[in-house]
Amino acid sequence: MTVRRIAKIFKSRPTVEGAGVHLKRAFGYSQVPLFDPFLMLDDFHSANPAEYLAGFPWHPHRGIETITYVLEGVVEHGDSMGNRGVIGAGDVQWMTAGSGIIHQEMPKESPSGVMWGFQFWANLPAECKMMAPRYQEVKAAEIPVTTVDGVQIRVVAGEVAGVRGPVRDVVIDPELFDVSVPAGGVFRHTLADGYTAIAYLLDGEGFFDERRDPFDVEMAGAGWMDLSRRCCLGSETVVLYEPEGNEIKVTAADRPVRFLFISGKPLKEPVAWYGPIVMNTQDELRVAFDEYAKGTFVKEVGTVELI
Repeated sequence: MTVRRIAKIFKSRPTVEGAGVHLKRAFGYSQVPLFDPFLMLDDFHSANPAEYLAGFPWHPHRGIETITYVLEGVVEHGDSMGNRGVIGAGDVQWMTAGSGIIHQEMPKESPSGVMWGFQFWANLPAECKMMAPRYQEVKAAEIPVTTVDGVQIRVVAGEVAGVRGPVRDVVIDPELFDVSVPAGGVFRHTLADGYTAIAYLLDGEGFFDERRDPFDVEMAGAGWMDLSRRCCLGSETVVLYEPEGNEIKVTAADRPVRFLFISGKPLKEPVAWYGPIVMNTQDELRVAFDEYAKGTFVKEVGTVELI
């Protein structure tokens, strides 16, 4: 086994999206194509309902998949195919927009007032951009949890120690794990050489490869006088791994570390991205927005009333 090295480290940055949702962006438009096939990762975490209740009212998507994972709180959703539902703590919604869908995601105030969740955008290859929309909604109780050498892993997509996640038949062959490593513990995972691999830290501290010199790794956004850098990484940090190697190794520091691990097969295709629509060419973007203006954007129509 060849242990992968960290290619680059980013710190999530505050931003406002939707109708006024305050969140942290781990990576996004400015990093394309570093995270191919992933386009964006947003971390929305707030104890102030005023920062999230405005939500994400009706808006279109085409050419991508959006993945929502809730740790705490409640999100109501609906779409142009007639689907409606609610996802709460531990639930996942994996939506394939494909040829076009209009949907909304509206957080509701939880008893504690805290909302914490994540949304990823994953790209679709050119041959699948116009596939029929679909989604897989998975409740927390359906997501298996396995323990390997003291490390607890919630397996949403992909496989660990013979335990397979409930999200399946996805084009980019993804893995999505919620990993908790005890203090001093080690998480090891084998993955396909060349697949993009990402870790996003939720809590605690850990070492995300075998190096211990913090100046060996590029940290995006670090100041020119950042002389106190550490290779032991903390929360709201995203780790991008080099593509070479077939094993990930994470070692917790003197307290536990929790992180999301994501991997997928890179598409290596051109990206034309504007707002909620991601295609391969500017001409395809123009067609999409022209269709949206004319009311012909949605190809698969349900019964939901868009209000």
